[in-house]
Amino acid sequence: MQTFIISKVLLLTAFLLGIILNAQVAISGNVSFKGKGVKNISVTLKDTYDGATTDEKGNYSFETSEKGEHYLVFSNPKFVEVEKSLNINSQPLTVNAELKEEISEIASVVISAGSIEASDRKRATALLTPLDIYTTAGANGQISSALETLPGVQKVGETEGLFVRGGTGTETKFFMDGNLVNNFFGNSVPGVKSMDRLNTSLFKGNVFSSGGYSALYGQALSSVLALESIDFPDRNSVDIGISPIFLNAGFQNVNDAKTKSFGIGASYSNIGLMTKLIKFNNDFTKAPESFMTNFNFRLKNKAGGILKYYGSFDTNRIGLQAESLEPGADYDNTDLKGKNTFHNLSFKQKFGAYLLNAGSSYTYNSNGLSLSNTFQDKIINPNHISGQGNYFNAKAVLERKINRISAIRGGVEFNQADEKTDVALAEVPYHFGDKTTSVFAETDLGFSNNLSAKIGLRSEYSSALEKWNLAPRAAMAYRLSQKWTSSFAYGIFYQNPESQFFGPYPLSYQKAEHYVLQFQRNEEARSLRLELFYKNYSDLIKTKVLDYRPVAINNTGDGYAKGLEVFWHDKKTLPNIDYWISYSFLDSRRDFQNYDRSLFPNFAAKHTVSLVAKKFVTNWKTGFNFSYTYTSGRPYYNFLTDTDGNYHLNAEGKAKDYNALNFSLNYLPWLGKKDSKAFTVFVLSVNNVLGQKNIYGYNFSKDGLRSKAILPSTNTFIFIGAFISFGVDRTEDAINNNL
Repeated sequence: MQTFIISKVLLLTAFLLGIILNAQVAISGNVSFKGKGVKNISVTLKDTYDGATTDEKGNYSFETSEKGEHYLVFSNPKFVEVEKSLNINSQPLTVNAELKEEISEIASVVISAGSIEASDRKRATALLTPLDIYTTAGANGQISSALETLPGVQKVGETEGLFVRGGTGTETKFFMDGNLVNNFFGNSVPGVKSMDRLNTSLFKGNVFSSGGYSALYGQALSSVLALESIDFPDRNSVDIGISPIFLNAGFQNVNDAKTKSFGIGASYSNIGLMTKLIKFNNDFTKAPESFMTNFNFRLKNKAGGILKYYGSFDTNRIGLQAESLEPGADYDNTDLKGKNTFHNLSFKQKFGAYLLNAGSSYTYNSNGLSLSNTFQDKIINPNHISGQGNYFNAKAVLERKINRISAIRGGVEFNQADEKTDVALAEVPYHFGDKTTSVFAETDLGFSNNLSAKIGLRSEYSSALEKWNLAPRAAMAYRLSQKWTSSFAYGIFYQNPESQFFGPYPLSYQKAEHYVLQFQRNEEARSLRLELFYKNYSDLIKTKVLDYRPVAINNTGDGYAKGLEVFWHDKKTLPNIDYWISYSFLDSRRDFQNYDRSLFPNFAAKHTVSLVAKKFVTNWKTGFNFSYTYTSGRPYYNFLTDTDGNYHLNAEGKAKDYNALNFSLNYLPWLGKKDSKAFTVFVLSVNNVLGQKNIYGYNFSKDGLRSKAILPSTNTFIFIGAFISFGVDRTEDAINNNL
């Protein structure tokens, strides 16, 4: 009996001892970031199932039966993981932790003051991809025309170029895979706007900077458009386009591994038929006609480096006859024959921690312009102007990542221009040559996910000017809240005077200072951008007439441009409708070139509004696209020259407001048919549906007594065409983003 009692006592003692040895120990504490408690932080005892999650004030608590040396882990995707060692015994423990932000390329704030980016990168703004450009009514598949629906870009229809924030068309530069593209637009005659030379489908993305752009680019007082070509086509394909005004065809071949590809394309256009069907404001003696061919290849090596080449050749011709404003002449006659070839080579590869981007471009452009007057059916005052230009660009950029959102890069660039112009009435041909060497460096500084900066410096030497310049650039971005961010950009930008103005007088760089402040709100499928800008111009050229042509005599010109821009892009509010609205207010004054005083530029408008809307109706297999543009009337000026060739303002006025409603329709008859052999799109587009009689400005006679309105080539233009791709199913592209 005694033995039984003793055994029971021992058993009870062992049971109580087990309870004591396995008693739960409380662990608690607070988790903070910059002194404030943080919720939703996971607190876990490493290699166990014990743990908790912090509350609104950053507090946590849990119990564990573990004993001895352990690690407590504090984790959350937004913060750097923290481990703290602790010794668990029978006493409650308090463990606090101070977290550091996890620096992430995706979560970090992006500097976007003055720029809009559209590409396949994760951080890019989904705007103006190639599909967006093709489906923007009124853009006619042209990159430059689609950009005119964005804030800051002026609607100028009588001459080519991107006119941005009070800047001339020559103040915007174009780049393809980092290389300068000279003669981005086709050869043209005054009053008729030429089209883009580069095919929109070549590119997978773009960065359009309307101010404060990177130190990687230069020689642009206003803005840059940097285009990035596709790496490899999706698959083998044959493409055909047919319409009353053009015929094009091409193919792309790519291997299964997507390590090499090549393609060839050709197109022919002639609007002669359309001039018989539609009333044109121009009297064409030779309807615009052009032929273009292009070739491309891409190679990828075993180390992942990609070599890209694109080459093109085109010719064009146009003839015009217009009623003359001068006494003693009935008509002014103009005939243009032009040709151009462009070649672009780029290479990109990683070498350890470094990324190399290198490339070059070459352009040859030739213009033959015949001018004359007709008086009583006889040709008088014949003159011929022929010009040839050779342009070469080479550039190399080396970049190294410092951490996930910080990097440093630097490089060199070389540009050479050689131009010759022969005027039949002039005794001596005009020749211009320049070699510009540039060096630049830039760093991205990511201080946190909420704060980043970019600091750059660029320096250039021009042989034509025989001078160096030094252009600092700086920008920063700060996240104000989860949805709101802010950016500020500052920079000094230089540009050589246009080659046509060089003469016997010593010149210097033209200069602009940019200040850009942006606030942006982003949420799912909606974004709002507000931007304030100020540009201060100095050292602009002033011209006079010398030997029958305008020549720059000094750099005493100046000016400014300031304004407000609003941009709203929405894919969510209206069911299955993608739309954006932009508004620009511009206040600008310039005293430059032939201006004899400070004036509002004749290529700019004070108010500009654009609305773009797109909807794809799947049941009808049809996309409906609309756009509307309004600009307040642009000023116009008439300058006369005295006997010394100096300009004097003789008359001025203001054109009426510009209005245009555009519509396009895309019909995909075989959408969704798995056995379809081809992807086909039928397109109908109408520019200026309501037939508004818009006026861009006025031309004046030499004595200033007579004038004539500068009109669009046609008030309303209608396009019908079919595009067929064999071997490529672009169904998803067609319905993506609601065309």
